[in-house]
Amino acid sequence: MTLTDAPLAAFKGERPPAPDWFVAALAQAPERSFFMCDGAAIELLTWGKVGKPGLLFLHGNGAHADWWSFIAPFFADTHRCAAMSWSGMGLSDRRSGGYEMAQHTAEAVAAIDAAGLDNGSGVMVVAHSAGGYPALLAGQISDRIKGIISLDSAIVPREMTADLPGPGVRPNRIYATQAEALVRYRFMPATIGDQFYAVDHIARTSLVPVEPDADGKGAPGGWQWSFDPEIYRHLHRDDFSGLPRAAQCPLALILGEDSDLIGDAVRTYMRGLYPDDAPFIPIPQAGHHIMVDQPLALVGILRTLLITWPARAAQTA
Repeated sequence: MTLTDAPLAAFKGERPPAPDWFVAALAQAPERSFFMCDGAAIELLTWGKVGKPGLLFLHGNGAHADWWSFIAPFFADTHRCAAMSWSGMGLSDRRSGGYEMAQHTAEAVAAIDAAGLDNGSGVMVVAHSAGGYPALLAGQISDRIKGIISLDSAIVPREMTADLPGPGVRPNRIYATQAEALVRYRFMPATIGDQFYAVDHIARTSLVPVEPDADGKGAPGGWQWSFDPEIYRHLHRDDFSGLPRAAQCPLALILGEDSDLIGDAVRTYMRGLYPDDAPFIPIPQAGHHIMVDQPLALVGILRTLLITWPARAAQTA
């Protein structure tokens, strides 16, 4: 296996060395809670004081709220921040009837109230990958969203959707030890660079303990990935081409310059879908998982956008 196939294999379950900024960010632990949305308990992480401008972080498919726990603390002094796990992911409840974009959209809108994000000035949304689709739909139905910053959230021509990567639907394996699971962890598409400390954090927070069957005749105890594998039976494969221009708020897109999902052809196609004044910002040496590949570059760009945009865009409109 190569590093991209299994980036944590060399560490054999031990934590990789981490820079001081990363350790300090994780030390700003969020308040952890749940809120109910259409019968499901949704995991919620919050930072910062209620009453400050609201900032909602949305993750991609198969991920969870803790993907943001080393990014959101950088904004906790100036914003009331929240990250949620979609139903079927993280510690949120699973839904027996499957997963639809409209349902995830309702969860995102409900998180605004559950986290106390709206101080009357509107809420900014930062959404990665597949999380960008319900974010854009929420931008149509909620007038409390004042801007959406999508991170490498691809919208591709319908004839290209069959080429998008996606795992098959199969039960999550139970690993005997946490170390065994960490060695097997990988991103899809592969991560870029050597930020193994970030990969390790995301992998560890993706695991949940599994108790052995009481009679000892069934599944053994161990560790298992927290997401419901059924989410991949309901991957967002709809035609999203109309979402950007239908959103009732300013939009921006941050791209991984080396992303496997948004190459030159897709970028050109998406440029035609977004409003003409929407910022398109590529981050060098970043692939699809921007918060892992270039976390501090992402923080810097988000800080700049939150200060200068969308107010400037509104003034020049």
